[in-house]
Amino acid sequence: MTVTIENLVTSGTFSLDGGTWDVDNNVWIVGNDDECVIIDCPHDAEAIINQVRGRKVLAILLTHAHNDHIGAALQVADAVGAPIVLNPEDLVLWKQVYPDSEPDRYHWDSDVFEVGGTALLAIHTPGHSPGSTCFYLESEGTVFTGDTLFNGGPGATGRSYSDYPTILTSIRERLLTLPAETVVRTGHGDSTTIRAERETLAKVSE
Repeated sequence: MTVTIENLVTSGTFSLDGGTWDVDNNVWIVGNDDECVIIDCPHDAEAIINQVRGRKVLAILLTHAHNDHIGAALQVADAVGAPIVLNPEDLVLWKQVYPDSEPDRYHWDSDVFEVGGTALLAIHTPGHSPGSTCFYLESEGTVFTGDTLFNGGPGATGRSYSDYPTILTSIRERLLTLPAETVVRTGHGDSTTIRAERETLAKVSE
Protein backbone atom coordinates (compact mmCIF):
# COMPACT_ATOMS: atom_id res chain seq x y z
CA MET A 1 0.00 0.00 0.00
CA THR A 2 1.42 3.34 -1.07
CA VAL A 3 2.22 5.93 1.58
CA THR A 4 0.50 9.29 1.17
CA ILE A 5 1.39 12.77 2.41
CA GLU A 6 -1.52 15.02 3.30
CA ASN A 7 -1.31 18.73 4.10
CA LEU A 8 -3.77 20.60 6.30
CA VAL A 9 -3.42 24.33 6.98
CA THR A 10 -4.72 25.66 10.31
CA SER A 11 -4.84 29.26 11.49
CA GLY A 12 -4.28 30.82 14.90
CA THR A 13 -1.66 32.75 16.84
CA PHE A 14 1.97 32.38 17.87
CA SER A 15 2.91 33.88 21.25
CA LEU A 16 6.36 34.25 22.81
CA ASP A 17 8.30 36.90 24.72
CA GLY A 18 5.18 38.95 25.32
CA GLY A 19 4.14 39.27 21.67
CA THR A 20 1.39 37.56 19.67
CA TRP A 21 1.19 37.17 15.90
CA ASP A 22 -1.40 35.68 13.52
CA VAL A 23 -0.04 32.63 11.73
CA ASP A 24 -1.05 29.85 9.32
CA ASN A 25 0.53 26.49 10.11
CA ASN A 26 1.05 23.36 8.04
CA VAL A 27 0.00 20.03 9.51
CA TRP A 28 1.44 17.00 7.74
CA ILE A 29 -0.17 13.56 7.91
CA VAL A 30 1.89 10.66 6.59
CA GLY A 31 0.55 7.13 6.21
CA ASN A 32 -1.87 4.93 4.31
CA ASP A 33 -5.54 4.00 4.54
CA ASP A 34 -5.03 2.19 7.83
CA GLU A 35 -2.45 4.11 9.86
CA CYS A 36 -0.64 7.43 9.96
CA VAL A 37 1.49 9.83 11.95
CA ILE A 38 0.70 13.50 12.48
CA ILE A 39 3.56 15.99 12.20
CA ASP A 40 2.77 19.03 14.38
CA CYS A 41 -0.58 19.78 15.98
CA PRO A 42 -1.48 23.48 15.74
CA HIS A 43 -4.59 25.51 16.48
CA ASP A 44 -7.57 23.46 15.31
CA ALA A 45 -7.97 20.04 16.94
CA GLU A 46 -11.26 19.28 15.19
CA ALA A 47 -9.81 19.88 11.72
CA ILE A 48 -6.83 17.62 12.47
CA ILE A 49 -9.03 14.86 13.89
CA ASN A 50 -11.29 15.04 10.83
CA GLN A 51 -8.26 14.78 8.53
CA VAL A 52 -7.24 11.53 10.24
CA ARG A 53 -10.54 9.97 9.13
CA GLY A 54 -10.55 7.23 11.73
CA ARG A 55 -7.12 5.81 10.91
CA LYS A 56 -4.87 4.50 13.66
CA VAL A 57 -2.51 7.33 14.63
CA LEU A 58 0.83 5.82 15.62
CA ALA A 59 2.30 9.07 16.95
CA ILE A 60 2.02 12.84 17.01
CA LEU A 61 5.54 13.91 16.06
CA LEU A 62 6.38 17.48 17.05
CA THR A 63 9.07 19.39 15.18
CA HIS A 64 9.38 21.77 18.16
CA ALA A 65 7.33 23.14 21.03
CA HIS A 66 6.35 26.69 20.12
CA ASN A 67 2.70 27.15 20.98
CA ASP A 68 1.61 27.45 17.33
CA HIS A 69 2.87 23.91 16.70
CA ILE A 70 1.55 22.16 19.82
CA GLY A 71 -1.58 24.08 20.82
CA ALA A 72 -3.99 21.30 19.79
CA ALA A 73 -1.72 18.40 20.72
CA LEU A 74 -3.34 17.27 23.97
CA GLN A 75 -6.86 17.43 22.57
CA VAL A 76 -5.91 15.55 19.40
CA ALA A 77 -3.89 12.96 21.32
CA ASP A 78 -6.83 12.29 23.62
CA ALA A 79 -9.24 11.97 20.70
CA VAL A 80 -7.14 9.61 18.58
CA GLY A 81 -5.30 7.73 21.33
CA ALA A 82 -1.81 8.56 20.08
CA PRO A 83 1.38 9.40 22.00
CA ILE A 84 2.85 12.90 21.74
CA VAL A 85 6.57 12.72 20.92
CA LEU A 86 8.93 15.70 21.38
CA ASN A 87 12.66 16.31 21.63
CA PRO A 88 13.34 16.82 25.37
CA GLU A 89 15.43 19.93 24.74
CA ASP A 90 12.18 21.75 23.95
CA LEU A 91 10.53 20.96 27.29
CA VAL A 92 11.14 24.55 28.43
CA LEU A 93 8.85 25.72 25.62
CA TRP A 94 6.34 22.89 26.08
CA LYS A 95 5.92 23.91 29.74
CA GLN A 96 4.93 27.44 28.69
CA VAL A 97 1.88 25.92 26.99
CA TYR A 98 1.23 22.86 29.15
CA PRO A 99 2.73 23.52 32.61
CA ASP A 100 0.96 20.54 34.18
CA SER A 101 1.72 17.86 31.61
CA GLU A 102 4.58 16.33 29.67
CA PRO A 103 4.87 14.63 26.29
CA ASP A 104 4.23 10.88 26.31
CA ARG A 105 7.63 10.11 24.82
CA TYR A 106 10.77 11.81 23.59
CA HIS A 107 12.47 11.56 20.23
CA TRP A 108 16.20 11.84 19.74
CA ASP A 109 18.47 12.34 16.77
CA SER A 110 18.44 9.32 14.44
CA ASP A 111 15.25 7.81 15.87
CA VAL A 112 13.16 6.01 13.25
CA PHE A 113 9.36 6.02 13.14
CA GLU A 114 7.75 3.37 10.95
CA VAL A 115 4.41 4.04 9.30
CA GLY A 116 2.60 2.59 6.31
CA GLY A 117 5.49 0.42 5.20
CA THR A 118 8.02 3.26 5.23
CA ALA A 119 9.98 5.16 7.87
CA LEU A 120 10.66 8.70 9.07
CA LEU A 121 14.14 9.54 10.36
CA ALA A 122 14.46 12.17 13.10
CA ILE A 123 17.19 14.73 12.39
CA HIS A 124 17.94 17.06 15.32
CA THR A 125 18.37 20.57 13.91
CA PRO A 126 18.67 23.05 16.81
CA GLY A 127 18.63 26.78 16.23
CA HIS A 128 15.02 27.88 15.88
CA SER A 129 14.58 26.18 19.24
CA PRO A 130 16.90 23.89 21.22
CA GLY A 131 15.03 20.71 20.32
CA SER A 132 13.94 21.54 16.77
CA THR A 133 13.81 18.33 14.74
CA CYS A 134 13.16 17.52 11.09
CA PHE A 135 11.71 14.23 9.84
CA TYR A 136 13.20 12.74 6.68
CA LEU A 137 10.99 10.44 4.60
CA GLU A 138 13.63 9.03 2.27
CA SER A 139 11.28 6.70 0.41
CA GLU A 140 9.26 9.69 -0.81
CA GLY A 141 12.20 12.05 -1.25
CA THR A 142 10.91 14.58 1.25
CA VAL A 143 11.82 16.15 4.58
CA PHE A 144 9.48 17.88 7.04
CA THR A 145 11.41 20.81 8.45
CA GLY A 146 9.06 22.57 10.86
CA ASP A 147 10.44 26.07 11.36
CA THR A 148 14.09 25.18 10.73
CA LEU A 149 14.12 25.67 6.96
CA PHE A 150 11.58 27.56 4.84
CA ASN A 151 11.08 28.39 1.22
CA GLY A 152 13.62 31.23 1.17
CA GLY A 153 15.95 30.35 4.00
CA PRO A 154 16.30 29.69 7.72
CA GLY A 155 13.55 29.99 10.30
CA ALA A 156 13.40 32.91 12.70
CA THR A 157 15.98 33.18 15.49
CA GLY A 158 15.13 36.55 17.01
CA ARG A 159 13.29 35.28 20.09
CA SER A 160 14.09 33.37 23.26
CA TYR A 161 15.82 29.98 22.97
CA SER A 162 16.81 30.64 19.33
CA ASP A 163 20.29 31.10 17.87
CA TYR A 164 21.19 32.16 14.34
CA PRO A 165 24.67 30.58 14.00
CA THR A 166 23.24 27.33 15.37
CA ILE A 167 20.39 27.17 12.86
CA LEU A 168 22.80 27.86 9.98
CA THR A 169 25.03 25.01 11.12
CA SER A 170 22.03 22.68 11.45
CA ILE A 171 20.78 23.51 7.96
CA ARG A 172 24.17 23.26 6.29
CA GLU A 173 25.35 20.09 8.05
CA ARG A 174 22.09 18.18 8.51
CA LEU A 175 19.72 19.28 5.72
CA LEU A 176 21.66 20.60 2.74
CA THR A 177 23.52 17.28 2.66
CA LEU A 178 20.29 15.53 1.63
CA PRO A 179 19.77 14.81 -2.08
CA ALA A 180 19.20 18.00 -4.09
CA GLU A 181 15.80 16.87 -5.35
CA THR A 182 14.45 16.34 -1.81
CA VAL A 183 11.18 18.23 -1.30
CA VAL A 184 11.21 20.44 1.81
CA ARG A 185 7.79 20.53 3.47
CA THR A 186 7.77 23.39 5.94
CA GLY A 187 5.90 24.41 9.09
CA HIS A 188 4.52 27.52 7.40
CA GLY A 189 4.06 28.46 3.76
CA ASP A 190 5.00 26.76 0.52
CA SER A 191 7.26 23.80 0.01
CA THR A 192 10.69 24.11 -1.60
CA THR A 193 13.62 21.82 -2.44
CA ILE A 194 17.05 21.22 -1.01
CA ARG A 195 18.54 22.39 -4.32
CA ALA A 196 16.73 25.73 -4.12
CA GLU A 197 17.71 26.28 -0.49
CA ARG A 198 21.35 25.42 -1.18
CA GLU A 199 21.30 28.36 -3.57
CA THR A 200 19.58 30.57 -0.99
CA LEU A 201 21.99 29.63 1.79
CA ALA A 202 25.00 30.14 -0.45
CA LYS A 203 24.16 33.84 -0.31
CA VAL A 204 23.95 33.91 3.51
CA SER A 205 27.16 34.73 5.34
CA GLU A 206 27.92 33.46 8.82
